[in-house]
Amino acid sequence: MYGCEWDDETLEVSGYDQYGYDGEDFIVFDLKTESFIAPKPQAVITKHKWDNDKAQIAQRKHYLTQHCPEWLKKYVNYGRSSLLRTEVPSVSLLQKSPSSPVSCHATGFYPDRVLMFWRKDGEELHEDVVVGEILPNHDGSFQMSVDLDLSSVPAEDWRRYDCVFQLSGMKKDIFTKLDEAVIRTNRGWDYCCCFLINREAH
Repeated sequence: MYGCEWDDETLEVSGYDQYGYDGEDFIVFDLKTESFIAPKPQAVITKHKWDNDKAQIAQRKHYLTQHCPEWLKKYVNYGRSSLLRTEVPSVSLLQKSPSSPVSCHATGFYPDRVLMFWRKDGEELHEDVVVGEILPNHDGSFQMSVDLDLSSVPAEDWRRYDCVFQLSGMKKDIFTKLDEAVIRTNRGWDYCCCFLINREAH
């Protein structure tokens, strides 16, 4: 297995070239010392032989530090539009019945590197919260839900809660205030369909 890594912020380049045998590491090229490491005694003879081939070592170093990073940068540039793609979700508050948890449901987001949680008075909640899986949509975007059990919360305290959605690559978070007036319940056809799709996906 061989290849390279490139940090586009520090511009640091690193490479690796390693070999395995029978499911285990056999010999590894150390780019910093420009020599081979033999994790197994059986590889020591090969190590000495390859360490003495200075032309081959120079060729490996040139590939890992020059040739490979050039191609890596080229391919990253080709795929930049998809790699940097971000789709902002629509976020809804859903509730099956008055006694059910309130679900903060986000759908249509991309990529799937997200954080979603409930807060009370600006502090993240962990009790009475169930974080759902990130699920794929048919169009390549994603959806997820975070449920909050409000059974022991007085109605006058609901305003102290909000749902936060954070998406990698998106500068601003999405905040959804817990408001009974905007909760979609199973009395509406839209919520009914959405709820069934979400549960079936689990």
